[in-house]
Amino acid sequence: MPVALIFSGQGAQAIGMGQSLHLGSAAARALYEQADQVLGWSLTGVSFQGPNEKLTETSVCQPALYVAGLAAVAALRESGRLPEIGACLGLSLGELTALGAAGVFDFATGLRIVAERGRLMQLACEQSKGAMAAIIGGDLAMVEQLAKDFDVDVANLNNPGQVVISGEDAKIREAAAAAKGRGAKLASVLNVAGAYHSRLMEPARAAFEKFLLPIEFKTPAVPVFTNVTGGRVSDPAEIKAMLVRQVVSSVRWETCMRSAAALGINEFCECGPGGVLAGMAKRTDKAWTVKACAEFADCA
Repeated sequence: MPVALIFSGQGAQAIGMGQSLHLGSAAARALYEQADQVLGWSLTGVSFQGPNEKLTETSVCQPALYVAGLAAVAALRESGRLPEIGACLGLSLGELTALGAAGVFDFATGLRIVAERGRLMQLACEQSKGAMAAIIGGDLAMVEQLAKDFDVDVANLNNPGQVVISGEDAKIREAAAAAKGRGAKLASVLNVAGAYHSRLMEPARAAFEKFLLPIEFKTPAVPVFTNVTGGRVSDPAEIKAMLVRQVVSSVRWETCMRSAAALGINEFCECGPGGVLAGMAKRTDKAWTVKACAEFADCA
């Protein structure tokens, strides 16, 4: 039975991620060495040793997660334990990792794309005072109306009952304070650098679109899905356009997962640090199985 590879976005990072892969897999180690050369700074050092303040910077975190995800895939392939891949999908930044795993671009090209995306998004964060808040409980219609009333955007539809809003800091705090009175069980402002997947990222979107123009994308070798709609995409031009839109659009992660399941997939392999996506999957459909990379091979 084919397995879908899934890749997380910002927030999943942790100091030491990928270190056991680096030690135990020559293929993974080669990717880290290549990454340091492509970037011109030691991603390996920051990933394994921190400091945490540096690793959480958008311009550092995004390439670090991209490399960690593809290093996990490389280690599985090297060990001969990579399962038959039925699809690749990722949340936010993870969508680019998924595209790399699906062969839309090579490792180095993808790393340059991710590094520039991270740099542009960090600049957009520094140019605005944005925030995000998780709204737990309540239905989507309520959260959409809340976002409209407080002039903010719906950023992430992660799983049933968990929606994230994004926008100007003061407006997000006001919206979060009002959410409980509208039926939410919990509303908490997140510890993030800015308002990702909102209109405040428009400067990053415009610059990212120009950056991607000359870069060749290939048809994916396996099904991939866009966060913008949650549906499958295969045309290289459309994949590129969706990546640009994703910077300012809602991330429809629950729909992406359901689209993969509609292909007959009910087992997922989370490639990368932590188990954030596994938790979301359990809250979406208990029939799905999500395993970490380490459960397929002797790696972490």
